[in-house]
Amino acid sequence: MAFKAVERGNKFTDNYRVYIEGPSGACSLWHDIPLYSDKENNIFNMVVEIPRWSNAKMEMSTKGKLNYIKQDEKKGKLRFVGNVFPHHGYIWNYGAFPQTWEDPKHKDEHTGAMGDNDPLDVCEIGDTVHPIGSVIQVKVLGVMAMLDEGETDWKVLVIDVNDPLANEMNDVEDIERLKPGLLKATYEWFVLYKIPDGKPKNSFAFNGEAKNKAFALSVISQTSEQWRKLVMSETDSGGLNGASVSVEASPFLITQEEANREVESSEAHGPSSDPPSSLNKWHYIS
Repeated sequence: MAFKAVERGNKFTDNYRVYIEGPSGACSLWHDIPLYSDKENNIFNMVVEIPRWSNAKMEMSTKGKLNYIKQDEKKGKLRFVGNVFPHHGYIWNYGAFPQTWEDPKHKDEHTGAMGDNDPLDVCEIGDTVHPIGSVIQVKVLGVMAMLDEGETDWKVLVIDVNDPLANEMNDVEDIERLKPGLLKATYEWFVLYKIPDGKPKNSFAFNGEAKNKAFALSVISQTSEQWRKLVMSETDSGGLNGASVSVEASPFLITQEEANREVESSEAHGPSSDPPSSLNKWHYIS
C-alpha cells in the first residue's frame, strides 16, 4: 500500500503541516496506516517525523484531525533540538509506529512508570535519510526504555528493509557488530539532548541496556492493543483525535470526503521560513 506525504503551510512556522494520502485520498497518519506491512515476517510500517541530521522537533499531532505532522512548540516557541557534541541533530531517522499507543493509565511492569500518551517512538538506523512524512518498511532489532519526566517512553530500534545491511541485521547484538558505537551514542544522545534547553538529563530503565528483538516485539504488541482500545472507545481518549477513514468499527470513523476537505482547508504549501542561526552551535556537556 503506497502512501504519499502532502506538505501544507510554511516549514519552520506554526502553520506547517504534513498530511498523508493513501490510495483513496487523505487519511490519518496514526490510525489509517497499518502497523504491519508484512505481519508474518514482522515487517512494520514506520512514519518518519524527523530526518537524520535535522534539528526541528517534528511530531505527529495526536490531537489534530488526521494526526498530521507539525513542529512541536513549548511556551509559544517552535522547538529545535540543539547539537550536543559530537552529534548534529537527530542521529537516526526518527518517527513513530502507527496504530500503537502508550496508554498514560497503564503502568509498565518493567519500568514501573505510566505510558507517555503517544505512539511508539522509532529510531531507524539505516544509511538513507528519509524525508518528513515518509512511510517506510522496517525490521525491528531491539528497544530501549527511556523515562521521560517520569513516563515510559520506549525507543524501538529498527532498520529499513531496503538498507544494504538489512539482511545481516536481525537482532540487537547485530547493531553493535555492524555499527559499533551506535547503541552507546543512542543512549548518550537521549540522556543529554534536553540539556541545552535547560532541562535535566533523561534516565533509562535497564541501566540504558537495549533489549532484544523478542522484547521489542512484545512492547509493540502491547501498545498495539492499547491503541485498539483507544480507537474503539474502550478507554478514555483524553482529547486525542481518533478520526480515521479505514477503522470500520471505530466510532470515530469519518468519510473520505471529510478527510480530503480537512487537508484542502489548511494553508497552501509555501516557502520555508529560516531556521534559527543558533542551530550552528555545538553544546559541550561533560
